[in-house]
Amino acid sequence: MSDENKRVIEINGVKLEIDLRNCKVVDNFRVGDNVKLLTKKYGDTFEDHAGVIVGFDEFKERPTIIVAYLEVSYSEASIKFAYINKDSKDIEMVKANENDIPFNKARVLDMLDKGIAVKERELEDAKHKKAHFMEWFSRYFHMHDKETVAIGKETTN
Repeated sequence: MSDENKRVIEINGVKLEIDLRNCKVVDNFRVGDNVKLLTKKYGDTFEDHAGVIVGFDEFKERPTIIVAYLEVSYSEASIKFAYINKDSKDIEMVKANENDIPFNKARVLDMLDKGIAVKERELEDAKHKKAHFMEWFSRYFHMHDKETVAIGKETTN
């Protein structure tokens, strides 16, 4: 890589070497690399999360590393995003080791599937409520529409 295509920047203490031709080479980090994030929970409590660098936005004033990370609790899993730049507080990023995966793939997929099932039930419930509304209140609106038409006819005559 020639020097005119290379730029070194620092984001939140992490030095990055950027290939300006495709903005994917990051000093020790590359888009797609597995990382660990340390995020502040509350007070002096921190949590670590497994993540993946999913992008880099080369904003002039605040170049930003975008990390998708997994938040796993006892009963659910969710994917969140961290945007790391010079203004980021209470978050650190390091390269993940091969043995740093704090979760089981099958367990996380099961939790995500359960979350999908819950949302599908909520959607079906909302559709049933709408159908019941249309069934139970259609007479009211039908009567109300007739009254509006009748009133309109009286005032126009």
